[in-house]
Amino acid sequence: MTGVAGTRAADRSEGSELATRMLAGTAALLIRAIRATVRLRFHGAEELRRREAAGERFILAFWHRHLLLMPYVYRGQRISVLVSRSRDGELIARTVAHFGIDSARGSSSRGGAAGLRELLRRSREGYDLAFTPDGPRGPAGIVQPGVIAAAAATGFPIVPVALAASRCRRLRSWDRFVVPLPGACVHYVCGELFPVARGMDPAAAAGELARRLDGAEAEALRYAGQTAGEEGT
Repeated sequence: MTGVAGTRAADRSEGSELATRMLAGTAALLIRAIRATVRLRFHGAEELRRREAAGERFILAFWHRHLLLMPYVYRGQRISVLVSRSRDGELIARTVAHFGIDSARGSSSRGGAAGLRELLRRSREGYDLAFTPDGPRGPAGIVQPGVIAAAAATGFPIVPVALAASRCRRLRSWDRFVVPLPGACVHYVCGELFPVARGMDPAAAAGELARRLDGAEAEALRYAGQTAGEEGT
């Protein structure tokens, strides 16, 4: 009986693995399909592009609601993003892998310390880093401590990035996830680099990063001809 139970458990595990792999492939195709129907415009990205070309390391930070088309911001060599150990995190990790993006597993809610250690290891191997500071479950627009700790430990400056679309849907999720619609112009705004000194107060640093992310989003909304709270449906 034990052998039969073990076989069934293995079959369920393989089935779940296959389903996640297929979902990730479908999600990647959907992202590429959306990208093919929209125009991308970048604002304030000169320093980001210079650092990418020079191989100067940095940390990308963006609100979770802007995740969908963020793979198209990065043009450097290697980047690793912190992703939750949850089932949803597994799907995200497998999806971004289709875009050449590495994942370190952990979050503010599950395995955060382990995930941060893995990201720091990646940084020593020459990777840039990426965070959704309010992910994976919020509260929306509140910077969790991981990105600040990583910036202080590595010395990498944070590049705050936000986007807005001239036409979009906002999902009824905790973060009002943004999905650009066909024909939209998607505007990305890169804010001023934010270095976090080792002695800086973490709460003050988190507040400053949130301010810069919100400022970048407000500017992106202006480029898109939208106002906060009115864009999308």
